[in-house]
Amino acid sequence: MGETLQPVSPRFNRSLSILTRADRLTGDPGAILLREILEGSGIVDWMTARMVDRRRQEDVTHDLASLLRTSVLLAAQGWRDQDDADALRHDPALRLASSSSAGLTPLADGAGLASQPTLSRFTAMIAAPANLAVLREAILEMAGCGIRAERGGERARHLTLDVDSAPIEVHGHQPKAEWNGHYAARIYHPLITSIAETGDMLDARLRPGNVGTSDGALDVILDVVDRAQQSLCEVAMVRIDAGFPSAALLAGLEARGIDYVSRLRANAALDRMAAPFLKRPPGRRPTEPRMWLHELLYQADSWDRPRRVILVVKEREGDLLLDRFFLVTSRDWTRQTRHEVLEHDRERGKAEGHMGELKDVLAPALSSTNRAKSHWRGRTTTSSTPAVNAFACNEVRLLISCLAYEIMHIARRAMTRASGTGWSLRRLRERVLRAGARLTVSARRMTLALSTAATPFWAAIWPQITALHWGGP
Repeated sequence: MGETLQPVSPRFNRSLSILTRADRLTGDPGAILLREILEGSGIVDWMTARMVDRRRQEDVTHDLASLLRTSVLLAAQGWRDQDDADALRHDPALRLASSSSAGLTPLADGAGLASQPTLSRFTAMIAAPANLAVLREAILEMAGCGIRAERGGERARHLTLDVDSAPIEVHGHQPKAEWNGHYAARIYHPLITSIAETGDMLDARLRPGNVGTSDGALDVILDVVDRAQQSLCEVAMVRIDAGFPSAALLAGLEARGIDYVSRLRANAALDRMAAPFLKRPPGRRPTEPRMWLHELLYQADSWDRPRRVILVVKEREGDLLLDRFFLVTSRDWTRQTRHEVLEHDRERGKAEGHMGELKDVLAPALSSTNRAKSHWRGRTTTSSTPAVNAFACNEVRLLISCLAYEIMHIARRAMTRASGTGWSLRRLRERVLRAGARLTVSARRMTLALSTAATPFWAAIWPQITALHWGGP
Protein backbone atom coordinates (compact mmCIF):
# COMPACT_ATOMS: atom_id res chain seq x y z
CA MET A 1 0.00 0.00 0.00
CA GLY A 2 1.43 3.37 -1.01
CA GLU A 3 2.49 5.91 1.61
CA THR A 4 1.56 8.96 -0.46
CA LEU A 5 -0.87 9.81 -3.22
CA GLN A 6 0.60 11.36 -6.34
CA PRO A 7 -1.38 14.40 -7.57
CA VAL A 8 -4.40 13.24 -9.57
CA SER A 9 -7.45 14.91 -11.09
CA PRO A 10 -10.93 13.36 -11.30
CA ARG A 11 -12.51 13.06 -14.73
CA PHE A 12 -15.66 14.96 -13.79
CA ASN A 13 -13.70 18.16 -13.00
CA ARG A 14 -10.16 18.63 -14.31
CA SER A 15 -9.77 21.83 -12.29
CA LEU A 16 -9.66 19.72 -9.11
CA SER A 17 -6.38 18.19 -7.91
CA ILE A 18 -6.07 15.54 -5.21
CA LEU A 19 -2.81 15.18 -3.29
CA THR A 20 -1.48 14.44 0.18
CA ARG A 21 0.41 16.82 2.46
CA ALA A 22 2.06 16.45 5.83
CA ASP A 23 -0.61 18.57 7.52
CA ARG A 24 -2.03 17.74 10.96
CA LEU A 25 -5.50 16.78 9.80
CA THR A 26 -7.95 14.64 11.76
CA GLY A 27 -11.37 13.11 11.35
CA ASP A 28 -11.74 12.45 15.08
CA PRO A 29 -11.83 15.82 16.87
CA GLY A 30 -14.52 14.38 19.16
CA ALA A 31 -11.76 12.57 21.04
CA ILE A 32 -10.83 15.97 22.52
CA LEU A 33 -14.39 16.53 23.72
CA LEU A 34 -14.64 13.04 25.22
CA ARG A 35 -11.24 13.47 26.93
CA GLU A 36 -12.67 16.58 28.58
CA ILE A 37 -15.44 14.42 30.07
CA LEU A 38 -12.97 11.74 31.15
CA GLU A 39 -10.72 14.35 32.74
CA GLY A 40 -13.57 16.02 34.59
CA SER A 41 -14.89 12.76 35.98
CA GLY A 42 -11.49 11.65 37.26
CA ILE A 43 -12.36 8.04 36.44
CA VAL A 44 -9.03 7.24 34.75
CA ASP A 45 -7.02 8.36 37.79
CA TRP A 46 -9.44 6.39 39.97
CA MET A 47 -8.76 3.23 37.95
CA THR A 48 -4.99 3.59 37.68
CA ALA A 49 -4.72 4.06 41.46
CA ARG A 50 -6.39 0.68 41.97
CA MET A 51 -5.04 -1.39 39.07
CA VAL A 52 -1.84 -3.40 39.12
CA ASP A 53 0.68 -2.78 36.31
CA ARG A 54 3.22 -5.61 36.37
CA ARG A 55 5.28 -4.30 33.44
CA ARG A 56 8.91 -3.35 33.98
CA GLN A 57 8.63 0.42 34.14
CA GLU A 58 11.94 0.93 32.32
CA ASP A 59 10.38 -0.80 29.30
CA VAL A 60 7.13 1.18 29.40
CA THR A 61 6.46 3.65 26.58
CA HIS A 62 2.74 4.14 27.19
CA ASP A 63 1.62 4.42 30.81
CA LEU A 64 -1.49 2.70 32.08
CA ALA A 65 -3.61 5.86 32.00
CA SER A 66 -2.85 6.56 28.33
CA LEU A 67 -3.64 2.95 27.39
CA LEU A 68 -6.99 3.18 29.17
CA ARG A 69 -7.82 6.43 27.39
CA THR A 70 -6.72 5.05 24.03
CA SER A 71 -8.94 1.98 24.35
CA VAL A 72 -11.98 3.95 25.49
CA LEU A 73 -11.61 6.76 22.94
CA LEU A 74 -11.05 4.40 20.02
CA ALA A 75 -14.22 2.49 20.97
CA ALA A 76 -16.22 5.70 21.35
CA GLN A 77 -15.05 7.06 18.00
CA GLY A 78 -16.08 3.86 16.25
CA TRP A 79 -12.66 2.23 15.81
CA ARG A 80 -13.62 -1.13 17.26
CA ASP A 81 -10.59 -3.18 16.17
CA GLN A 82 -7.20 -2.78 17.82
CA ASP A 83 -5.58 -2.87 14.37
CA ASP A 84 -7.15 0.56 13.82
CA ALA A 85 -4.68 2.01 16.31
CA ASP A 86 -1.86 1.36 13.85
CA ALA A 87 -3.68 3.19 11.05
CA LEU A 88 -4.46 6.12 13.39
CA ARG A 89 -1.05 6.15 15.04
CA HIS A 90 -0.29 9.73 13.95
CA ASP A 91 -3.79 11.23 14.24
CA PRO A 92 -3.19 14.49 16.16
CA ALA A 93 -6.53 14.63 17.99
CA LEU A 94 -6.29 11.06 19.24
CA ARG A 95 -2.67 11.53 20.27
CA LEU A 96 -3.51 14.65 22.29
CA ALA A 97 -6.64 13.12 23.84
CA SER A 98 -5.05 9.85 24.93
CA SER A 99 -1.69 11.08 26.16
CA SER A 100 -0.83 11.75 29.81
CA SER A 101 1.62 14.46 28.73
CA ALA A 102 0.78 18.13 28.27
CA GLY A 103 1.93 20.74 25.78
CA LEU A 104 3.36 19.66 22.44
CA THR A 105 4.88 16.45 23.82
CA PRO A 106 2.08 14.17 22.47
CA LEU A 107 2.88 15.43 18.95
CA ALA A 108 6.60 14.74 19.13
CA ASP A 109 8.20 12.17 16.85
CA GLY A 110 7.84 8.68 18.27
CA ALA A 111 4.91 9.70 20.51
CA GLY A 112 2.12 8.11 18.49
CA LEU A 113 -0.74 5.98 19.72
CA ALA A 114 -0.03 2.60 21.25
CA SER A 115 0.32 -0.13 18.64
CA GLN A 116 -1.97 -3.12 18.25
CA PRO A 117 0.43 -5.52 20.05
CA THR A 118 0.71 -3.05 22.95
CA LEU A 119 -3.07 -2.77 23.21
CA SER A 120 -3.39 -6.57 23.09
CA ARG A 121 -0.92 -6.93 25.97
CA PHE A 122 -2.80 -4.19 27.82
CA THR A 123 -6.07 -6.10 27.38
CA ALA A 124 -4.47 -9.28 28.75
CA MET A 125 -3.13 -7.32 31.72
CA ILE A 126 -6.56 -5.83 32.52
CA ALA A 127 -8.07 -9.32 32.21
CA ALA A 128 -6.35 -10.32 35.47
CA PRO A 129 -9.09 -10.81 38.10
CA ALA A 130 -8.08 -7.87 40.30
CA ASN A 131 -7.85 -5.41 37.39
CA LEU A 132 -11.04 -6.72 35.81
CA ALA A 133 -12.90 -6.07 39.07
CA VAL A 134 -11.66 -2.46 39.06
CA LEU A 135 -12.77 -1.97 35.46
CA ARG A 136 -16.20 -3.35 36.33
CA GLU A 137 -16.50 -0.99 39.30
CA ALA A 138 -15.47 1.91 37.06
CA ILE A 139 -18.58 1.51 34.89
CA LEU A 140 -20.89 2.09 37.85
CA GLU A 141 -18.69 4.85 39.25
CA MET A 142 -18.69 6.65 35.89
CA ALA A 143 -22.48 6.50 35.77
CA GLY A 144 -22.66 7.97 39.27
CA CYS A 145 -20.21 10.74 38.36
CA GLY A 146 -22.26 11.74 35.34
CA ILE A 147 -25.56 11.77 37.23
CA ARG A 148 -24.15 13.84 40.09
CA ALA A 149 -22.41 16.24 37.70
CA GLU A 150 -25.69 17.01 35.95
CA ARG A 151 -27.52 17.47 39.27
CA GLY A 152 -25.10 20.03 40.71
CA GLY A 153 -23.22 17.43 42.71
CA GLU A 154 -26.34 15.92 44.31
CA ARG A 155 -27.09 12.20 44.26
CA ALA A 156 -30.31 10.96 42.73
CA ARG A 157 -32.91 9.90 45.29
CA HIS A 158 -34.42 6.82 43.66
CA LEU A 159 -33.54 4.84 40.55
CA THR A 160 -34.92 1.78 38.78
CA LEU A 161 -32.58 -0.90 37.44
CA ASP A 162 -33.29 -2.88 34.28
CA VAL A 163 -31.56 -6.22 33.83
CA ASP A 164 -31.63 -8.20 30.60
CA SER A 165 -29.52 -10.42 28.40
CA ALA A 166 -28.12 -9.06 25.13
CA PRO A 167 -26.84 -11.66 22.66
CA ILE A 168 -23.70 -10.59 20.77
CA GLU A 169 -22.91 -12.54 17.62
CA VAL A 170 -19.31 -13.56 17.05
CA HIS A 171 -17.53 -15.08 14.08
CA GLY A 172 -15.04 -17.86 14.60
CA HIS A 173 -14.47 -20.14 17.55
CA GLN A 174 -13.89 -17.76 20.43
CA PRO A 175 -13.73 -19.49 23.83
CA LYS A 176 -17.22 -20.21 25.24
CA ALA A 177 -18.94 -18.71 22.21
CA GLU A 178 -21.59 -21.28 21.35
CA TRP A 179 -24.41 -21.81 18.91
CA ASN A 180 -27.71 -20.66 20.40
CA GLY A 181 -30.74 -22.14 18.73
CA HIS A 182 -33.09 -19.42 19.99
CA TYR A 183 -31.09 -16.69 18.26
CA ALA A 184 -29.91 -18.97 15.41
CA ALA A 185 -26.36 -17.67 15.70
CA ARG A 186 -23.04 -18.28 17.40
CA ILE A 187 -23.06 -15.83 20.29
CA TYR A 188 -21.94 -14.68 23.67
CA HIS A 189 -24.88 -14.12 26.01
CA PRO A 190 -23.91 -11.24 28.37
CA LEU A 191 -26.10 -9.95 31.17
CA ILE A 192 -26.40 -6.15 31.19
CA THR A 193 -27.71 -3.83 33.91
CA SER A 194 -28.79 -0.25 33.18
CA ILE A 195 -30.63 2.62 34.89
CA ALA A 196 -34.19 3.04 33.63
CA GLU A 197 -34.51 6.79 34.24
CA THR A 198 -31.18 7.88 32.75
CA GLY A 199 -30.08 5.12 30.37
CA ASP A 200 -26.69 4.69 32.06
CA MET A 201 -24.95 1.31 31.96
CA LEU A 202 -23.91 -0.13 35.33
CA ASP A 203 -22.55 -3.58 34.60
CA ALA A 204 -21.99 -6.18 31.88
CA ARG A 205 -21.20 -9.83 32.64
CA LEU A 206 -19.97 -11.92 29.74
CA ARG A 207 -21.46 -15.43 29.67
CA PRO A 208 -21.15 -18.41 27.33
CA GLY A 209 -23.46 -18.42 24.35
CA ASN A 210 -25.47 -21.51 25.28
CA VAL A 211 -26.52 -20.52 28.82
CA GLY A 212 -30.11 -19.73 29.73
CA THR A 213 -31.34 -16.23 30.37
CA SER A 214 -31.23 -16.58 34.15
CA ASP A 215 -27.90 -18.39 34.43
CA GLY A 216 -25.84 -16.58 37.07
CA ALA A 217 -28.47 -13.84 37.35
CA LEU A 218 -28.87 -14.22 41.13
CA ASP A 219 -25.27 -13.28 41.96
CA VAL A 220 -25.07 -10.61 39.25
CA ILE A 221 -28.27 -8.76 40.10
CA LEU A 222 -27.79 -8.76 43.86
CA ASP A 223 -24.16 -7.67 43.46
CA VAL A 224 -25.09 -4.73 41.21
CA VAL A 225 -27.95 -3.76 43.51
CA ASP A 226 -25.65 -3.70 46.54
CA ARG A 227 -23.01 -1.64 44.73
CA ALA A 228 -25.61 0.78 43.36
CA GLN A 229 -27.13 1.25 46.81
CA GLN A 230 -23.70 2.16 48.15
CA SER A 231 -22.37 4.40 45.36
CA LEU A 232 -25.39 5.78 43.50
CA CYS A 233 -28.62 6.06 45.46
CA GLU A 234 -31.46 4.03 46.84
CA VAL A 235 -32.65 1.44 44.32
CA ALA A 236 -36.42 1.78 44.14
CA MET A 237 -37.18 -1.15 41.84
CA VAL A 238 -35.63 -3.85 39.69
CA ARG A 239 -37.31 -4.79 36.41
CA ILE A 240 -36.49 -8.14 34.86
CA ASP A 241 -37.76 -10.44 32.12
CA ALA A 242 -39.57 -13.75 32.41
CA GLY A 243 -36.42 -15.87 32.60
CA PHE A 244 -35.10 -14.27 35.80
CA PRO A 245 -37.55 -14.47 38.74
CA SER A 246 -36.16 -17.40 40.76
CA ALA A 247 -37.23 -17.91 44.35
CA ALA A 248 -33.77 -16.95 45.65
CA LEU A 249 -33.65 -13.73 43.62
CA LEU A 250 -37.11 -12.56 44.65
CA ALA A 251 -36.36 -13.37 48.29
CA GLY A 252 -33.01 -11.57 48.07
CA LEU A 253 -34.61 -8.40 46.73
CA GLU A 254 -37.36 -8.51 49.33
CA ALA A 255 -34.79 -8.96 52.11
CA ARG A 256 -33.09 -5.77 50.92
CA GLY A 257 -36.40 -3.89 50.80
CA ILE A 258 -36.23 -3.46 47.01
CA ASP A 259 -39.37 -3.78 44.91
CA TYR A 260 -39.47 -5.66 41.63
CA VAL A 261 -41.70 -6.30 38.66
CA SER A 262 -41.07 -9.14 36.25
CA ARG A 263 -42.68 -11.12 33.51
CA LEU A 264 -43.54 -14.65 34.65
CA ARG A 265 -43.34 -17.70 32.46
CA ALA A 266 -46.66 -19.44 31.99
CA ASN A 267 -47.15 -22.91 33.41
CA ALA A 268 -50.02 -25.34 33.94
CA ALA A 269 -50.97 -23.90 37.34
CA LEU A 270 -51.06 -20.31 36.04
CA ASP A 271 -53.02 -21.37 32.97
CA ARG A 272 -55.64 -23.02 35.20
CA MET A 273 -55.97 -19.83 37.22
CA ALA A 274 -56.23 -17.74 34.04
CA ALA A 275 -58.75 -20.00 32.27
CA PRO A 276 -61.92 -18.27 33.63
CA PHE A 277 -60.68 -14.93 32.29
CA LEU A 278 -59.86 -16.12 28.77
CA LYS A 279 -63.41 -15.96 27.47
CA ARG A 280 -64.32 -13.19 25.08
CA PRO A 281 -67.20 -10.98 26.28
CA PRO A 282 -70.52 -11.44 24.40
CA GLY A 283 -71.33 -9.03 21.64
CA ARG A 284 -69.68 -7.73 18.51
CA ARG A 285 -65.95 -7.11 18.72
CA PRO A 286 -65.03 -3.39 18.66
CA THR A 287 -62.72 -1.97 16.02
CA GLU A 288 -59.91 -1.39 18.55
CA PRO A 289 -58.26 -4.36 20.32
CA ARG A 290 -59.15 -4.64 24.01
CA MET A 291 -57.16 -5.55 27.11
CA TRP A 292 -58.20 -6.75 30.56
CA LEU A 293 -56.14 -6.94 33.76
CA HIS A 294 -56.92 -9.31 36.64
CA GLU A 295 -55.39 -9.76 40.10
CA LEU A 296 -54.15 -13.24 41.11
CA LEU A 297 -52.44 -14.64 44.18
CA TYR A 298 -49.96 -17.31 43.18
CA GLN A 299 -47.31 -19.40 44.91
CA ALA A 300 -44.88 -21.49 42.86
CA ASP A 301 -43.57 -24.71 44.34
CA SER A 302 -40.15 -23.15 44.97
CA TRP A 303 -41.54 -19.95 46.53
CA ASP A 304 -41.76 -19.55 50.29
CA ARG A 305 -45.03 -17.60 50.13
CA PRO A 306 -47.76 -16.42 47.73
CA ARG A 307 -47.05 -13.33 45.66
CA ARG A 308 -49.12 -10.83 43.72
CA VAL A 309 -49.50 -11.79 40.06
CA ILE A 310 -51.26 -9.68 37.44
CA LEU A 311 -52.87 -11.47 34.53
CA VAL A 312 -52.86 -9.38 31.34
CA VAL A 313 -55.37 -10.59 28.73
CA LYS A 314 -55.01 -9.07 25.27
CA GLU A 315 -57.20 -9.14 22.21
CA ARG A 316 -55.19 -9.22 18.99
CA GLU A 317 -56.60 -8.18 15.66
CA GLY A 318 -57.30 -11.20 13.48
CA ASP A 319 -56.78 -13.75 16.27
CA LEU A 320 -59.65 -15.98 17.33
CA LEU A 321 -58.27 -16.71 20.80
CA LEU A 322 -57.27 -14.23 23.48
CA ASP A 323 -53.58 -13.86 24.36
CA ARG A 324 -52.24 -13.57 27.92
CA PHE A 325 -49.10 -13.03 29.96
CA PHE A 326 -48.30 -12.70 33.66
CA LEU A 327 -46.50 -10.13 35.81
CA VAL A 328 -45.24 -10.75 39.35
CA THR A 329 -44.54 -7.79 41.62
CA SER A 330 -43.74 -7.08 45.25
CA ARG A 331 -45.85 -3.92 45.32
CA ASP A 332 -49.36 -4.35 46.65
CA TRP A 333 -52.40 -2.72 45.11
CA THR A 334 -52.41 0.15 47.62
CA ARG A 335 -49.04 1.38 46.31
CA GLN A 336 -49.45 0.64 42.61
CA THR A 337 -52.56 -0.37 40.72
CA ARG A 338 -52.43 -3.18 38.19
CA HIS A 339 -52.53 -0.68 35.33
CA GLU A 340 -49.61 1.25 36.83
CA VAL A 341 -47.63 -1.97 37.22
CA LEU A 342 -48.23 -2.79 33.56
CA GLU A 343 -47.20 0.69 32.41
CA HIS A 344 -44.07 0.50 34.54
CA ASP A 345 -43.15 -2.84 33.00
CA ARG A 346 -43.68 -1.51 29.48
CA GLU A 347 -41.05 1.16 30.07
CA ARG A 348 -38.44 -1.61 29.84
CA GLY A 349 -38.47 -0.88 26.12
CA LYS A 350 -36.27 2.17 26.77
CA ALA A 351 -33.65 -0.04 28.39
CA GLU A 352 -33.74 -2.41 25.44
CA GLY A 353 -33.14 0.58 23.18
CA HIS A 354 -30.05 1.64 25.14
CA MET A 355 -28.73 -1.92 25.11
CA GLY A 356 -29.33 -1.96 21.36
CA GLU A 357 -27.17 1.16 21.02
CA LEU A 358 -24.41 -0.52 22.98
CA LYS A 359 -24.51 -3.49 20.60
CA ASP A 360 -24.98 -1.59 17.34
CA VAL A 361 -23.10 1.69 17.81
CA LEU A 362 -20.24 0.56 20.06
CA ALA A 363 -20.28 -2.94 18.49
CA PRO A 364 -17.73 -4.55 20.83
CA ALA A 365 -15.32 -6.78 18.87
CA LEU A 366 -15.19 -9.94 20.98
CA SER A 367 -12.56 -11.77 18.97
CA SER A 368 -9.77 -12.75 21.36
CA THR A 369 -8.49 -16.34 21.09
CA ASN A 370 -6.28 -18.52 23.29
CA ARG A 371 -2.87 -18.02 21.72
CA ALA A 372 0.47 -17.80 23.46
CA LYS A 373 2.72 -14.81 22.74
CA SER A 374 5.04 -15.67 19.85
CA HIS A 375 6.86 -12.33 19.36
CA TRP A 376 8.15 -9.64 21.69
CA ARG A 377 9.65 -6.37 20.44
CA GLY A 378 9.86 -7.82 16.94
CA ARG A 379 11.74 -10.94 17.99
CA THR A 380 10.51 -14.51 18.23
CA THR A 381 10.19 -15.67 21.82
CA THR A 382 11.96 -18.83 22.91
CA SER A 383 10.32 -19.23 26.32
CA SER A 384 7.05 -21.08 26.69
CA THR A 385 4.61 -18.28 27.52
CA PRO A 386 1.13 -19.23 28.75
CA ALA A 387 -1.88 -18.62 26.56
CA VAL A 388 -3.99 -15.59 27.40
CA ASN A 389 -7.37 -15.94 29.06
CA ALA A 390 -9.29 -15.09 25.92
CA PHE A 391 -12.71 -15.19 27.59
CA ALA A 392 -11.58 -12.63 30.18
CA CYS A 393 -10.02 -10.50 27.41
CA ASN A 394 -13.36 -10.46 25.61
CA GLU A 395 -15.04 -9.36 28.83
CA VAL A 396 -12.50 -6.52 29.08
CA ARG A 397 -13.48 -5.41 25.57
CA LEU A 398 -17.15 -5.52 26.52
CA LEU A 399 -16.55 -3.42 29.64
CA ILE A 400 -14.37 -0.94 27.71
CA SER A 401 -17.30 -0.54 25.31
CA CYS A 402 -19.60 0.12 28.28
CA LEU A 403 -17.23 2.80 29.57
CA ALA A 404 -17.10 4.35 26.09
CA TYR A 405 -20.91 4.24 26.03
CA GLU A 406 -20.99 6.12 29.33
CA ILE A 407 -18.87 9.07 28.19
CA MET A 408 -20.79 9.23 24.91
CA HIS A 409 -24.06 9.09 26.85
CA ILE A 410 -23.00 12.04 29.00
CA ALA A 411 -22.13 13.96 25.82
CA ARG A 412 -25.44 12.92 24.26
CA ARG A 413 -27.40 14.26 27.24
CA ALA A 414 -25.43 17.52 27.06
CA MET A 415 -26.30 17.84 23.37
CA THR A 416 -29.95 17.11 24.14
CA ARG A 417 -30.05 19.87 26.75
CA ALA A 418 -28.34 22.30 24.38
CA SER A 419 -30.55 21.59 21.36
CA GLY A 420 -33.83 20.68 23.04
CA THR A 421 -34.16 17.62 20.80
CA GLY A 422 -33.34 13.96 21.24
CA TRP A 423 -30.02 12.58 20.00
CA SER A 424 -28.96 9.03 19.31
CA LEU A 425 -25.39 7.90 19.89
CA ARG A 426 -24.96 7.29 16.18
CA ARG A 427 -26.08 10.81 15.31
CA LEU A 428 -23.79 12.22 18.01
CA ARG A 429 -20.82 10.38 16.53
CA GLU A 430 -21.60 11.29 12.92
CA ARG A 431 -22.44 14.96 13.47
CA VAL A 432 -20.28 15.97 16.46
CA LEU A 433 -17.48 13.49 17.17
CA ARG A 434 -16.43 12.52 13.64
CA ALA A 435 -15.77 15.69 11.67
CA GLY A 436 -12.97 17.26 9.70
CA ALA A 437 -10.49 19.43 11.62
CA ARG A 438 -7.00 20.86 11.27
CA LEU A 439 -4.49 21.22 14.10
CA THR A 440 -2.03 24.07 13.72
CA VAL A 441 0.98 24.77 15.93
CA SER A 442 2.40 28.26 16.39
CA ALA A 443 4.77 29.49 19.12
CA ARG A 444 4.18 26.34 21.15
CA ARG A 445 0.45 26.93 21.08
CA MET A 446 -2.00 24.61 19.33
CA THR A 447 -5.28 25.44 17.61
CA LEU A 448 -7.87 22.90 16.50
CA ALA A 449 -9.90 24.40 13.64
CA LEU A 450 -13.19 22.55 13.11
CA SER A 451 -15.06 22.20 9.85
CA THR A 452 -18.01 24.54 9.37
CA ALA A 453 -20.41 21.58 9.48
CA ALA A 454 -19.38 20.69 13.05
CA THR A 455 -18.94 24.21 14.43
CA PRO A 456 -22.60 24.86 15.45
CA PHE A 457 -22.78 21.57 17.35
CA TRP A 458 -19.53 22.19 19.23
CA ALA A 459 -20.67 25.74 20.04
CA ALA A 460 -23.79 24.26 21.61
CA ILE A 461 -22.29 21.28 23.47
CA TRP A 462 -19.05 22.74 24.86
CA PRO A 463 -20.72 25.15 27.35
CA GLN A 464 -22.85 22.24 28.58
CA ILE A 465 -19.74 20.09 29.16
CA THR A 466 -17.87 22.84 31.02
CA ALA A 467 -20.94 23.57 33.21
CA LEU A 468 -20.98 20.05 34.70
CA HIS A 469 -20.26 19.93 38.45
CA TRP A 470 -17.77 17.09 38.64
CA GLY A 471 -17.07 15.67 42.06
CA GLY A 472 -15.03 12.58 41.23
CA PRO A 473 -15.90 8.90 41.81
